[in-house]
Amino acid sequence: MTQPTWELSGFGDEIDADPAVQVAVLQALGASAIEVRSAWGTNVVDLDDDQLAGLHRLLEERGQTVSAIASPIGKVLVDRPVEHEVERLGRAIAAAHALGTTNIRIFSFYFDGRTADEVRDDVMVRMRALADLADREGITLLHENEKDIYGDVPERVLDIVESVGSSALRLAWDNANYVQCGVRPFADGWAQLAPYVDYLQVKDALAADASVVPAGEGDGELLETLTALRDAGYSGYASLEPHLSDVTSLGGFSGPAAFGRAGRAFRSLTDQIGVTLR
Repeated sequence: MTQPTWELSGFGDEIDADPAVQVAVLQALGASAIEVRSAWGTNVVDLDDDQLAGLHRLLEERGQTVSAIASPIGKVLVDRPVEHEVERLGRAIAAAHALGTTNIRIFSFYFDGRTADEVRDDVMVRMRALADLADREGITLLHENEKDIYGDVPERVLDIVESVGSSALRLAWDNANYVQCGVRPFADGWAQLAPYVDYLQVKDALAADASVVPAGEGDGELLETLTALRDAGYSGYASLEPHLSDVTSLGGFSGPAAFGRAGRAFRSLTDQIGVTLR
C-alpha cells in the first residue's frame, strides 16, 4: 500500500515579517508550501501589484508554492454592508491569482451584542455573496471555525456550508479553535463536517485555560482527526498556525524557534500514523 502524502504548509508571518525568512524556516521543516497572511508587515489584501509580483518572484525562485491566501475576510462585524467584504474579497482574489493559488481562507462575522439566531440571516446573505464571487473567479473559500464568529461551533459551521450550498465554499478545520469554544473537535464535530473539509490548519489547545500548545500536547484530539483524514484518503494541505508566542484578533506569532517546535510536534503525529509530509 502506498503511504499517504500530505502537503506541509504554514503561516509564514508567524515566523517573521520577511518572506525570505518565512520560506527558509518552512523549507527547513520540510514544507513545500506557504500560507500567505502578510508580507513585510502588510496584510495580504493590502499588498499592491508590485509587492504581489515581488512576492511571487521570491516564492518561485525558492520553489515554494502557495497553499492558500489567509485573508481576514469575514473577521468584521456583521452589520457592515455586504459590499464591504465583497470588495475586500476581490482584493484577496487578486492576490490569489497573482500568487498561484485557488484557496482563500475566510470567516463568518462577529456579532457583538446580538445573538447568533438574530444575525443568522445577515450572515447567510454575506456568505452567499462571497461564495458567488468566488465561484465566478474559480476560487475556493475555506471557512475557518474561529472563536466568537457565527461559525465557531460545529452546528453553525454546518448551517453555513449547507445553507449556502456552494461548491466554492468549503471548510478549513482548526482543532484548537474548537477547543477554545468548549467543543471536543473530533467527538463533537468531525462526523457531520468531514464531508466538507478541504484543508487542515494545525494547532492544539488546552481545554482548561484555552492556551495554544503544539500539536498533540492539548485537548484538540489531533491524533484522532489526523487518523480519520488518513483513512478517508486525504491528500491535501496541512498548514502550521502555531500561535505560540502572541495572539491578537487578526492572528498570531510564534517566531522561528517556536514555529520549528510546532512543526516537529506535528510531524511526530503524522509519523505515528504513517503519513508522509512534503
